[in-house]
Amino acid sequence: MTMNESAQSGKNVDLIIEAQWVATVVAGSPLLEHYSVIVQAGTIVDLLPIAQARGRYATSNLVSLDDHILMPGLINLHTHVAMNLMRGIADDLPLMQWLNEHIWPAERAVVSYDYVQDASLHACAEMLSGGTTCFNDMYFFPQATVAAVSQAGMRANLGLFVSEFANNYASDADDYLQKGFEAHDSWRGNPMIKSFIAPHAPYTVSDKTFEKVVVYAEQLGLGIHTHLHETRDEINQSEAEFGIRPIQRMAGLGLLGPGFLAAHGVHLLPNEIELLAEHGCHIAHCPSSNLKLGSGIAPVSSLLKNSVNVGIGTDGAASNNRLDMFAEMRLAALLAKGASEDPTSLPAYQALEMVTINAAKALGLDDKIGSIEVGKKADFAAVRLGDLTSLPCYDPISHLVYTCGREHVTHTWVAGELRYSNGLYANIEPMELKEIIQKWQPKLKSHKQ
Repeated sequence: MTMNESAQSGKNVDLIIEAQWVATVVAGSPLLEHYSVIVQAGTIVDLLPIAQARGRYATSNLVSLDDHILMPGLINLHTHVAMNLMRGIADDLPLMQWLNEHIWPAERAVVSYDYVQDASLHACAEMLSGGTTCFNDMYFFPQATVAAVSQAGMRANLGLFVSEFANNYASDADDYLQKGFEAHDSWRGNPMIKSFIAPHAPYTVSDKTFEKVVVYAEQLGLGIHTHLHETRDEINQSEAEFGIRPIQRMAGLGLLGPGFLAAHGVHLLPNEIELLAEHGCHIAHCPSSNLKLGSGIAPVSSLLKNSVNVGIGTDGAASNNRLDMFAEMRLAALLAKGASEDPTSLPAYQALEMVTINAAKALGLDDKIGSIEVGKKADFAAVRLGDLTSLPCYDPISHLVYTCGREHVTHTWVAGELRYSNGLYANIEPMELKEIIQKWQPKLKSHKQ
């Protein structure tokens, strides 16, 4: 990286990034080559060929990326970041056994404001180093997550978690809602934080509570984020208790709509996919977690063919075991091809859209992030394509999806601020992360069954 005073005269700006390629992820826009992205006050104000930009703008913060592709910051559409310190605590188990016998007992033992803040900071560091600039979370003590996000300098959509079951955070559904709304009010003026109401899942939330969620979401203008059709057991349980499949229950309770984001969506019938499309719903596809828990493979090709907006999430590190959006993007593309027996299914560019602009649409943030265009926030990831292990490169977009990994990310900017560069964080010290691990690992290990 070079950062020096621009020799040319011109309008002074906060940041200029010169890149060999710029993937704007704007529909119909070609891949830009030898382009500059001009940033002022955290916002993209211009995109020009490098030669033109040098004659028009000046800066004391010039970043030259001679063998890189600059892309929009990645958006992790479904995760539980505070589970980062539970990575590997219980592997190779089906979902409900994993939850009932390992994860929920561990949470009862350690989850607190301090734990969530520490674990979330650890997760933020992992995501920034892999080019992720925004994530959609669902967990307890969301104000603690805000503290971590603010330190890391990221962007987040935080779920106001709701369940019927008591834990260290809340005693019942109404208590969850009350605490969630208090948290929402506390960050309402923070431009980096947004809220959704997050009822955990159909098997942990009653009809009465779902009805309240719908009313509050409408009154406050909030989206709804929940797990849906993740496993066959979930569907069998719903049919036994309610006589209908979970998505039918959600439809009957009025949850489906443009603000509805369903995590997983693994087991969907053709008519249910049509129902999601009809209501303008969104799916957060979590390929690694679904495979690891043996939940199945989501029908992504059918969802996309029916114009359902699909983004990609990692889920929590306890069921993944990493927050690596490059791994998820590649796996999503390969699974779609294998499941459909069609190699043209989910091409590289479409996979890139799923981790950028599609995810932004699902969060209602596509006017601010998800693509590189004038007027949007300067959230970027720079990916080096010049390593010998990744050369030759014929198609940079294809390379991003099928060849590159998070280890090729060299810089991550959020709102024009450099938050990660070549192993160093702007606001996080490696020793701080080590101390977090040393503090919590023994406590979690003592409750591992």
